[in-house]
Amino acid sequence: MSLRAVGIETYGGALTLLELPEPPPLEAGEVLIEVKAAGVANWDEFVRTGDWDVGRAPPLALGVEAAGEVVGVGPRVEWPATGARVMTHPLPLRYQGCWAERLVAPARLVAEKPDDASWAEAGAFPVPALTAEQVVSEALDVPPGETILVNGAGGVTGGMIVELAAHRDATVIATASRDSAERVTALGADVVLDYHDPEWTRRAMDAAGSSGIRAAVNAAPGGEADALTALVDGGRLATITGAPPPSERGISIANVIVRPDGDGLRRLAASLAEGKLHVAISASYPLTKAEEGLAQALKGAGGGAVVLEP
Repeated sequence: MSLRAVGIETYGGALTLLELPEPPPLEAGEVLIEVKAAGVANWDEFVRTGDWDVGRAPPLALGVEAAGEVVGVGPRVEWPATGARVMTHPLPLRYQGCWAERLVAPARLVAEKPDDASWAEAGAFPVPALTAEQVVSEALDVPPGETILVNGAGGVTGGMIVELAAHRDATVIATASRDSAERVTALGADVVLDYHDPEWTRRAMDAAGSSGIRAAVNAAPGGEADALTALVDGGRLATITGAPPPSERGISIANVIVRPDGDGLRRLAASLAEGKLHVAISASYPLTKAEEGLAQALKGAGGGAVVLEP
């Protein structure tokens, strides 16, 4: 039997439908997942161009996050069992990427899908949620009461950063479009500024008051310098855009690239189930229209995620 997938024949090549052989027999610690939904985002473009090593070379099915039903279990796997509904960020890839009908994943990197979450929501959740958690809890280690700037809060990951920082009782100053301001406020931002305003960095510093902005996250491509400008001397900047700016004024710089973490994903899945985290879906495409889905994700999906549903 063959496996339908979408990916690349060479790095930098166009997306194409791939006919792959069925995965080999599962090894110890592996599970086979029938994919119901897979996330599509700018990081998939990094994989397509060869800028992110996901553990195997082309020909390669793209996709680094997915949700689906477990249909096979390898040796020495205590959980999940066949039939479990799960989601995962399964790097390094054991077989192929997530834009496929079936996916081989390490059982230790799988989390249970909340009952109330749709397949699309679960498929688009792992990477932005893990990225947001690693920014807030590790790279910046935001303490209660600190003022944090989130530049680019209108996107999926930026919105989760706002939520996680607010749950830590931080004061959140965020930038977003006017259309996204109400939604970002509902996620927990204390102040939302229009990033189109050329004076937004000054307004952010004014909003922070005498204590200033000691921590900032840049989730807006090209916005690294503005976020850096808003920080006090000796502050902390984390960027998730892959373009960390040079340090200045004693500011520490963290270039955050998501790290697979099954335990972390299971904790975040619990927050999704409890309504403490949210992921909106802007568009869903079949595998045959993956190119349209990636183009939509790269131009911005209006604050929601893009998914493929095989």
